[in-house]
Amino acid sequence: MKHFGIFILFSLAVAACQQRQSQVAPPWQGQADSASVFDLSQIEQAGEMIALTLTGPDTYYDYRGSHLGVQYLLAEQFASHLGVRLRMETCRDTAELLRRMDAGDADLIALRMQADTLTPGWLVGQGKDDLRQALADWYRPELLALARKTEQQMLQRPSVRCRVHAPMLRRGVISLYDELFKRYCRGIGWDWRLLAAQCYQESTFDPEATSWAGARGLMQIMPRTADHLGLPREQMTDPEQNIAAATRYLHELEREFQYIHDRTERQNMVLASYNGGIFHIQDAMRLCQRDQRNPQRWDDVRTYVLRLKDPQYYQDTLVHHGYMRGTETADYVDKIRSRYQQYIRQVRQ
Repeated sequence: MKHFGIFILFSLAVAACQQRQSQVAPPWQGQADSASVFDLSQIEQAGEMIALTLTGPDTYYDYRGSHLGVQYLLAEQFASHLGVRLRMETCRDTAELLRRMDAGDADLIALRMQADTLTPGWLVGQGKDDLRQALADWYRPELLALARKTEQQMLQRPSVRCRVHAPMLRRGVISLYDELFKRYCRGIGWDWRLLAAQCYQESTFDPEATSWAGARGLMQIMPRTADHLGLPREQMTDPEQNIAAATRYLHELEREFQYIHDRTERQNMVLASYNGGIFHIQDAMRLCQRDQRNPQRWDDVRTYVLRLKDPQYYQDTLVHHGYMRGTETADYVDKIRSRYQQYIRQVRQ
């Protein structure tokens, strides 16, 4: 009943917006040349369609370096159908969605705002008649069901395809890559056994491991991250190059948390950021501080990483990057720390 009430209020807001658009010409309609309206042909020429939405599990969110959410996947399909890229931007609330649409900041709102079955219920920008018609011609109700199925398949299948190796090669030796862990950890001041524990969590020591999101190699580096770190994509599965790039990235993340004086807590934040993204971790830290808990203590921040799946938290004004599937990130840090303690007991520094 609560969600039904929200939908009614949302629909009324949309209706009011549409009525207002019919009475007051938006900025782009003030031009004498009708060709200045950024309709389908201009979108195709620019090669990009801009969509607005809200963050959430059914709309749009970041997951291990990729974008998910049914509305995002559906919009991506439509953009692909048009032969253009999709640029999805999130707004804080429906008022901002409507305000930005009024201002001509986007081509459409990718959010179910109407009850018809002829289109996804999206709101198309004023004057974009050709885009609206293209959407109506393309959309079929089964496309929405297909997007839901696609997302579920992506989330349910193993995130990493790899050959599973034992967590230790033999007594006193963790893996074939121990010397590489030692060499590159010296440059960042980490215990090499902690890096080994992280590597096992990422790929079970398989240099050919790949994820559905595109991460590759021992430390599961994403292609965009590889570009940022100067790691050629053709070398992403090279063990030494992959480990070297990963330690550069860990060092870069650690500098972001240099104000945390406790090294263990700082490393926990780094590990969480490596898995879940630094911006989500910073969102959780802000919520933690607001509630007078310690934002420099992982156990406290972990609580809010888990809470970022709930609307009352990911819609909070302190949260800048929205919804997060935090369970995986919390488990990631826990498992690395547990295996690291095992390595400390069994393998000399």
